[in-house]
Amino acid sequence: MPDHSADEQLLRQALDLARQGVGLASPNPLVGVVIVDTHGAVVGTGTHTYEGVTHAEVRALTQASNKAKGGTLYINLEPCSHHGRTPPCTEAVIAAGIRRVVASMPDPNPLVCGQGFERLRAAGVQVEVGGREGQARRLNETFARYIRHGTPLVTLKAAMTLDGKIAPPPADALQRGDGTPPGGWITSDVARAHVQELRHQHDALLVGVGTILADDPLLTDRSGRQRRRPLLRVILDSRLRLPLDSRLVQSVTNAAGSQDVLVFCSSDDENKRTQLQERGVRVEKLPSALPDGRPDMPAILRKLGQLEITSVMIEGGATVNWTALAAGVVDKVFLYYAPKILAGTGSIPFAAGAGFPRISEAAQVKSLHLHRFGEDFAVEGYLRDPYGE
Repeated sequence: MPDHSADEQLLRQALDLARQGVGLASPNPLVGVVIVDTHGAVVGTGTHTYEGVTHAEVRALTQASNKAKGGTLYINLEPCSHHGRTPPCTEAVIAAGIRRVVASMPDPNPLVCGQGFERLRAAGVQVEVGGREGQARRLNETFARYIRHGTPLVTLKAAMTLDGKIAPPPADALQRGDGTPPGGWITSDVARAHVQELRHQHDALLVGVGTILADDPLLTDRSGRQRRRPLLRVILDSRLRLPLDSRLVQSVTNAAGSQDVLVFCSSDDENKRTQLQERGVRVEKLPSALPDGRPDMPAILRKLGQLEITSVMIEGGATVNWTALAAGVVDKVFLYYAPKILAGTGSIPFAAGAGFPRISEAAQVKSLHLHRFGEDFAVEGYLRDPYGE
């Protein structure tokens, strides 16, 4: 009989290996593999990275060599059964003589979901599915959203006081020119360090040009962790007001050809467009569905999906936050709170716009997770299921 306590432990190890691919595997899923021999000893492990091409299953099988025969393969995601950049991993598993496969979840791609398991079972491999499924689903929620809809998973992030203010009144704000918000930081160093971890988990950041004008941020991933491609910095700038001397534009100038800043506009200012493009900024003009000329959010996400961006974190101001919520494009929120109260009618709220007219129509956040960062805390939750239709 299988030792299910050992199964849980080895699936946990496979999940830990999969997490090592954060920032390195996109647009592919995060996959980790552990292989044990007939005596229960670990003989092979593997993590998938996009640049490495070889899938985690094949890496682990190569390491295990002939010790894999008769053994068990633990994996957080169903082995692939189709030809992509590599041959199907199911065939490699079968050829290696693996007797049993223990997986956390099926492939979320509706075109291949379950086919890998079927191929393994048809070859006489014992397949068990479902261990640590909740953790596995959260780990690959961005891939699930992207592979099912062709658009990135959207996380709305904000830092605010207990009364929902993201900044003091503009008249009281003093621009420091170093990326510090004019009114100072709301949350602690610990919370802001975690923001860098969140940035590392995403392919792109999105802000409105108002954030650039107010804070002059760099919007970079300062987690110190390796990533396959630069964090794409996306700016909503309908009238191309992005300053040429902003730290954001200058950072592209200092890294010529990086193309890691993308501006969406609805402006016909060809002179400003040329000036930005000469500095390495990519400018895309999109038709607007809004009366005030702001770009259409669903159209922007479709464009980002075409660029193989699987996840976007919105770090905008009040107007962008409301625009995203009103457009219904937000999949989840990560909201940091500091034990402070600003009050006052002039302080900037989390979301500024028409608002939802009735409580029954309010955006409903589900599947909540609470996090502590010293004296600060954060609420993580979902507005829609990344695995849903």
